[in-house]
Amino acid sequence: MRFTDSFLDEIRQRLPISQVVGEHVIWDKRKSQPGRGDFWACCPFHGEKSPSFHADDRRGIYKCFGCGVSGDHFRFLTEKAGMSFPEAVEKLAGMSGVPMPARDAEDEKRQEVRRSLYDVMEIATQYFEAALSHNIGARARGYLHDRGVSPTAVTKFRLGYAPDSTNGLKEHLAANGVTAQEMIDAGLVVVREENPLPYDRFRNRVMFPISDFRGKVIAFGGRALSPDVPAKYLNSPETELFKKRQNLYNGNTAREAARSGKAVIVVEGYLDVIAAVMAGFEGTVAPMGTALTEEHLQLLWRMSEQPILCFDGDAAGQRAAAKATDLVLPHLAPGRTVKIATLPEGQDPDDLIKAEGRGAFAEVIDRARSLSDMIWSLETNGGIVPETPEERAALEQRLRARANAIGDASVKRHYSQAFDDKLQAFFVPVRRQRYEGRQNNSFNNANRNGGRGQPYNSLQRGNPRLVVSDTLRNSRLMKPGRAVEATPREAAILMSLVNHPGLVDNRIESLASLELSSPGARGLLSAMLDLVTLDHDISPEGLRSALGARGHGPAIEKMADMLARQGIWQSGVEIADGDAETGLKHALALHYKSVELNKALKAAEVALGDDPSEETFERLRDIQNQIATVDGTEALIEGFGSLSGRATRSF
Repeated sequence: MRFTDSFLDEIRQRLPISQVVGEHVIWDKRKSQPGRGDFWACCPFHGEKSPSFHADDRRGIYKCFGCGVSGDHFRFLTEKAGMSFPEAVEKLAGMSGVPMPARDAEDEKRQEVRRSLYDVMEIATQYFEAALSHNIGARARGYLHDRGVSPTAVTKFRLGYAPDSTNGLKEHLAANGVTAQEMIDAGLVVVREENPLPYDRFRNRVMFPISDFRGKVIAFGGRALSPDVPAKYLNSPETELFKKRQNLYNGNTAREAARSGKAVIVVEGYLDVIAAVMAGFEGTVAPMGTALTEEHLQLLWRMSEQPILCFDGDAAGQRAAAKATDLVLPHLAPGRTVKIATLPEGQDPDDLIKAEGRGAFAEVIDRARSLSDMIWSLETNGGIVPETPEERAALEQRLRARANAIGDASVKRHYSQAFDDKLQAFFVPVRRQRYEGRQNNSFNNANRNGGRGQPYNSLQRGNPRLVVSDTLRNSRLMKPGRAVEATPREAAILMSLVNHPGLVDNRIESLASLELSSPGARGLLSAMLDLVTLDHDISPEGLRSALGARGHGPAIEKMADMLARQGIWQSGVEIADGDAETGLKHALALHYKSVELNKALKAAEVALGDDPSEETFERLRDIQNQIATVDGTEALIEGFGSLSGRATRSF
């Protein structure tokens, strides 16, 4: 009997693959992390002494990095235990507690129909492929060439051409033994009430075969070559094989890519998918002729815990992003979310990759924002502080409604807390002027009293939450629309890495989590890490050139000029590697200390609001003094520079 995909998926979801494989291997306790569903062992398929066989409970797959075998629960039993597929299903159903389905004569009949329709769709696919390569497909080939679709992509995605004929495909199918009813059931011909004779649905169109998650063609999308047709894109109707809400274009390839750790990216159209995949983003998919649905979400989450939804940067793209957040919120769960990537206005992935190359699209994906950040941006209109109490109350109410839409109680609680924290920080600067006025009055009163001012008493009379640091007031959270430049310390760190790429290699993981103040600095660091990861021996000149090609050249020049004017010399390209590393370590230490102090400052500000005592006020002032001290020690590194030919201070 045939087993439905939903039945097999339920077994996979209920039964950890480590339990299935664990009957045949001994897990390595040193490398395995059971709490994360991460298990390692010596491979049961080939002899080895050190563990290279990996089982991942989160994805439900196993893979040996030695011999290359991989698969899911069922494949493991068929390949390792020698079971037939039905035997493996029956065993795993028993282990997982999922009851075996009863035989259904009607369902088995439908399966026979489906098997027949798969054959019909394959014949049609080959017909369209042949037409594209024939003289009759010259115009379609020209269209694909103009759109930058390579011959390799045409072959990979099995693109074709539907001739401008009402009977071409129908006659070809009939010659291959396909009945008229099968043509109708497959959605390849159309029957009108006023015309009983069926005719080809797709005519004079570039054809995009749509496959299911097993790689079998189940439908087509057709792009018109004539400008006067009503629909530029035409998809197959829903059939026994094709349910558009339950399929994704390139879903089969994307699922395999996700198992290899590639990002799952959702774009809008067929050509966007093709361009992205050919640029190396094999996990790219698209819905067909419909907006993202709940069913699509579940398909995406089976592939990745955090798929990336990619939207245009124009108003329509932002509206689509807003709708997507409404769709996703109720279905969030611990470890299951989405990220939102925004394209430059007026460009889709196909345009961007053709115009600026793979790196430009990679930057868009790297800058993808968390769902909570995207909601915050949408609700604050990009970070505009509401002027009136009523507007602030409305913002608070909207964010509360967003959080309350989440079904999972734990995720809902954390979203509510995150929004509350943002609101508190967001509204504080609005009140600061009032506090500064009071503070100035207190200072004047102190002068009149012979310097015996009482700032604590002023705080009691005012609002203790009004104590706000310059760091918070001037942060990019308060001014998200402005391009914040790198600080001198960040410039010293980045330029040390640009001019000495060898310093990146042994600290990639720590640099990847480095907190920087501006999008430009973060983008430059991300691009640098990508390039060094791809080429560990890249030279400073090669790195600068590659970063310049990605649009970071002006920022590099600006930072170099800033450091030169401020006399911060240890990041220069002419500096010895040993001195450059010493300077980098110093700058990083100061940076980590500064980040830590600024977090402590925010906590102290909140504490002062809850407990307006002199002790908490002094704590806040102490942290501010520490920050000032750290900010004044950029170049205080004793006794180094000799490797670069600089005179060092004598002791």
